[in-house]
Amino acid sequence: MSEQSIAGSEQEQLPQTMKAAVMTEPGKIVFQELPIPSIGDSEVLIKVMAVGICGSDLHYYEHGRIGRFIVEKPLILGHECAGIVAAVGKKVSSVTVGTRVAIEPGTTCGHCSACKEGRYNLCPDVSFLATPPIDGAFVQYLAVREDMVFPIPDHLSYEEAALNEPFSVGIHAARRSKLQPGDTVAIMGMGPVGLMAVAAAKAFGAAQIFVSDMEEIRLEAALKMGATHAIHAKNEDPASVVKRLTGGKGVDVAWETAGNPHALRSALYSLRRGGKLAIVGLPPQDETPLSITFIADNEIDLYGIFRYANTYPSGISFLASDSIDASFLITDRYPLAKTQEALERAIHNKSGSLKVVVYPNE
Repeated sequence: MSEQSIAGSEQEQLPQTMKAAVMTEPGKIVFQELPIPSIGDSEVLIKVMAVGICGSDLHYYEHGRIGRFIVEKPLILGHECAGIVAAVGKKVSSVTVGTRVAIEPGTTCGHCSACKEGRYNLCPDVSFLATPPIDGAFVQYLAVREDMVFPIPDHLSYEEAALNEPFSVGIHAARRSKLQPGDTVAIMGMGPVGLMAVAAAKAFGAAQIFVSDMEEIRLEAALKMGATHAIHAKNEDPASVVKRLTGGKGVDVAWETAGNPHALRSALYSLRRGGKLAIVGLPPQDETPLSITFIADNEIDLYGIFRYANTYPSGISFLASDSIDASFLITDRYPLAKTQEALERAIHNKSGSLKVVVYPNE
């Protein structure tokens, strides 16, 4: 690490190496010692304090790929993260050493048409943490471009700040599907993304929020997050229940967050005529049968949701307010050395775990 790229007050306190949890192959995490990353003039060095395990981490860990993104060499997972600024480049002005921050994990080019249109999530040259071949945040220190870190208030925990990443997906889905105050919405799949989508729907003023899942613990959590109706998908057909509870009409907006073909069809059939469907979850297969007749006859609007754009400041404001309490979602905590155990826990304890968090510096 070059001397000119570090804030002098912290330079002597930084170690030369750090610990990292490296996936050497799918299903295998190795605890390694790596050099502390160097930072450029417009970058900051983050001491990573909390990293939430995401569904994409589990897909890479179990299967080694998500769609076109394939693990071909050792990879560090983890992208839902927050921490403390440990060093700053000499051109950095928005944060200082010691600032507590949430980290937006996708660094884009800023020059392509997508970036200029404000849809930088579609940038073809994005570098997204823990998406092959880019390493992620299961490390003690992380180098990040200045504009990808966002200060958080002192009362917001690092774990809750890390939840701003899945929360951003819900905010983006709400914006894309034009969710309006007073609308009715159905959300299929109550994993961490789905649960934070409930918070987003509530924040956008949805009048009724119908949710479905196969696990009781997740349905109970969804009700705590603001859902008005919870449907156990093992016992009832979600679309039929939604139609019944809306007097046969259906909801204005539906989001599928599980990446499950059955859940996607349930979301579609829960809609009213002229309703809007946002596809958030990515299924394991590339193609899923849907009724084109239903879509055309009812003039259903379809929205693909790929990550998010321009959501982090508003997400932090929501999470820092009294209107959203997401802290109870943190059910499992692991040190960095037990990252593999944490991943296995998230995979195999769906009936008991909501959000599993890794703490790289504890």
